Amino acid sequence: MTEQELIQKLEKIERLFTGATCDGERGAAASARDRIQAKLLKSQQDTTEKLLEYRFSMKDMWTRKLFTALLRSYGIKPYRYKRQRYTTVMAKVSQKFVDETLWPEFQALSKVLTEYVSNITEKVIHDHIFKDVSEATVMAEPKQIQ
Repeated sequence: MTEQELIQKLEKIERLFTGATCDGERGAAASARDRIQAKLLKSQQDTTEKLLEYRFSMKDMWTRKLFTALLRSYGIKPYRYKRQRYTTVMAKVSQKFVDETLWPEFQALSKVLTEYVSNITEKVIHDHIFKDVSEATVMAEPKQIQ
């Protein structure tokens, strides 16, 4: 997968979550994103949709960067407290928004990005370090001396 193909795939996922189904609907996707942001803002102002402070723990800096960018694209300010891990992201959002929009979109985007980074890593290792990129052999533990 080339970088351009990755970008197209990520955009396709984004359009899926904002309601567009083809390239010609980019304007519709932008207005759908605006509707999602307005809905998010309304839910933040609505007393029934209480804002909760969420702590998201990312596995690495790449997923953290993706997640913070996604939060910002919805107008949500990501933050973390002093002494929290670098991979921790805090945000104040409604549970409904997290469950229905934010987390499913993040998981879809993260899956594509992780596959891409993994493929690039294997290719670089195979082409420039050593051709065998298989996992280490799993062996039985040595017997204990009694």
